[in-house]
Amino acid sequence: MNKIVAQLQATAAKFDLPMGDRKMTYNSRLAQEVGLWAEEKGRGHAFHMAAFNAYFVAGHNLAKKEVLLALIRSVGLDPVEGEAVIDQRIFKDAVDADWELARTKGIMAVPTFIMGLDRLVGAQTHEILEKMVVKYGFGTNLTHDRPE
Repeated sequence: MNKIVAQLQATAAKFDLPMGDRKMTYNSRLAQEVGLWAEEKGRGHAFHMAAFNAYFVAGHNLAKKEVLLALIRSVGLDPVEGEAVIDQRIFKDAVDADWELARTKGIMAVPTFIMGLDRLVGAQTHEILEKMVVKYGFGTNLTHDRPE
C-alpha cells in the first residue's frame, strides 16, 4: 500500500494536486452512483472535485452515507433527494452499465483515455492529451476551461 500511495503522491505533485497520506482504501461505488446523479443535476464537476478532496486529501470513507451527504450539501445539491439516491440505489444500473462498458473495452484503471487505437492510462499532462486529440483530427485550439 505504501508504494501505491507514494506513486499517487508523486503523480499528484507532478500535476500540482493536493494529496494526503492515505492509510486506507475505501469502496467508492456509492460515490460513483451519487456522482452520476450530480452530473444529471449539473453539479457533476463540483461533486467529483469534492469527492476527490474528501478521499485523497482528507482520507474520508466514501462508502459512508454521512460522508456522501456532507459532500452533497457542500456542492449545493438537495440532501433529501441525495439521500433517496443513496438509499434507493437509483443510479445502480447506470453504474453497472458503465462498469460493463469498461470491462468490454479492457479498462482496468482510471483515468483511461481511448481514441482510435491509442490508449493512455493514468493521469496525463494537457500536452499529451492534446497530441492524442489532434492526431485524431479533433482540432488544435483546445482550451483548458473546466465545466461549471
